[in-house]
Amino acid sequence: MKKTIFITGASSGLGKAAAKLFQSNGWNVIATMRNPDKETELNTLENVTLLPLDVTNVEQIQNTVKEAIAKHDIDVVLNNAGYGLVGALEAISDEQLVKQIDTNLLGVIRVTQAFVAYFREKKSGLFLTTTSIGGLVTFPLDCIYHATKWALEGWSESMSFELGLHNIGIKTIAPGGIKTNFAGESLAVAHHPAYEEGLEKLFGLMNPDNFEPVELIAKVVYEAATDGKDQLRYVAGEFANQLYARRLEIGAEAAVKEMNKMVFGELVN
Repeated sequence: MKKTIFITGASSGLGKAAAKLFQSNGWNVIATMRNPDKETELNTLENVTLLPLDVTNVEQIQNTVKEAIAKHDIDVVLNNAGYGLVGALEAISDEQLVKQIDTNLLGVIRVTQAFVAYFREKKSGLFLTTTSIGGLVTFPLDCIYHATKWALEGWSESMSFELGLHNIGIKTIAPGGIKTNFAGESLAVAHHPAYEEGLEKLFGLMNPDNFEPVELIAKVVYEAATDGKDQLRYVAGEFANQLYARRLEIGAEAAVKEMNKMVFGELVN
């Protein structure tokens, strides 16, 4: 029987790549995005259904999930919608703060909540969430982004207890940089003169050569969805694995000092 995956943030990047990969492997795909009318690729693929979904819209989450469940027997939910916010805390407006937490954290929790009873009643199902290596290590001037991604890692681990009672799985996918538009339209930057030099240094170290092809990360998502393993998190890509292994090797304090020296170096008083 053909399986079905429900994907948020499927208009570009990892969400779109995952939609194409699952479709090519014989899955039904429910690809959700804020403006499905603008989609010109996924709508041409067989067994792909486009639905509107802004994960900050609570009413739309409920309506879209109900419509998706009415169309298909859903097996996997991929919470992928999200974006980056870079900048010092004092540079970030309250509007930017709320939008980041609303999208990256509350959106995931609310979409998951909308599916739990459905999965519980069928006694199966799997939640996958795109977090980030930024949910396991930290970089300077990324505090609110890290707040959402570390929160998702802890939330997912805690959720595994209650979901496990009903044979429902939950896993996170933690990639490093991906060769998508994440550093473009999916990245918001908050500027402040007191931190501008550090921000420039940070962007200088965000080397695209360390970014992974989006198709490679999509394969990790597919692996997590199909391998049947009781594994909480999948660190995806060589760069992310190197960063995480280094932190585990030397410990949090040493890793913070090392990162501080790497990014700020001579800027630190």
